[in-house]
Amino acid sequence: MKTINTENIARYVEAHIGEFHDKRIKSLEGLKLKNVLKRKNPYLFRAKNALTSEQIVRGLVDAHLSSNEETLFGDEGLAIFINQQVYGGYKSGIKGIDLEFDDEAGRRCIVAIKSGPNWGNSSQIVKMKTDFLAAKRTLRTSNSGLNIVAVNGCCYGRDNNPDKGDYFKYCGQRFWQFISNERNLYTEIIEPLGYRAKEKNDAYEASHTQQINLFTRDFANVFCKKNGAIDWEKLVRFNASEEFAQVRSMV
Repeated sequence: MKTINTENIARYVEAHIGEFHDKRIKSLEGLKLKNVLKRKNPYLFRAKNALTSEQIVRGLVDAHLSSNEETLFGDEGLAIFINQQVYGGYKSGIKGIDLEFDDEAGRRCIVAIKSGPNWGNSSQIVKMKTDFLAAKRTLRTSNSGLNIVAVNGCCYGRDNNPDKGDYFKYCGQRFWQFISNERNLYTEIIEPLGYRAKEKNDAYEASHTQQINLFTRDFANVFCKKNGAIDWEKLVRFNASEEFAQVRSMV
């Protein structure tokens, strides 16, 4: 086991942070108004008394982007890089497992990395447990006596009851310490993540503004009446009706 070099972490982040911002822009450019409208609840916007096309469009787009950014960020890659520096860990080739490494006690750790603690519903958690069991069977085909520990690692947040029976759930500080053997790593990695953040965010905001303007124009053309009022019935029909193909082809 080695000691983590924070300068290596900084270099890794500087080399990869641009990928996150580029993915954010590509996510914007790949958005289709009709797809966003179909995924979101039109009744909610009505209940919130949204009055303009821009209000609805911005709410839809920002909610979509917010839900995607954690996936785009790349916590998994950073965690694997850090663990590799300390324990020699590696990206697992087993389905559902992100990271494999042997800890100081000689245990084989198999880790499913998620962004935050509330990442999945009950069926998704069941699938993770199934993946852990399958991974253990796979690893023990070549070493039946291998001591294997399954871990759901979450890059932020906390869980004060980490022992889940079939696996452990380590969140935030506990997760980063688990993969690095450094208690304060969770605070030390925050500074490198700000590398060129303003420059990259300016480019993102320009793309974001353009997309909002385009969607607002298209939304108004299809879902606003001649007097400028939002046609809520038409919007709900687009979102929920099985027989509204004509409007869907216009968006």
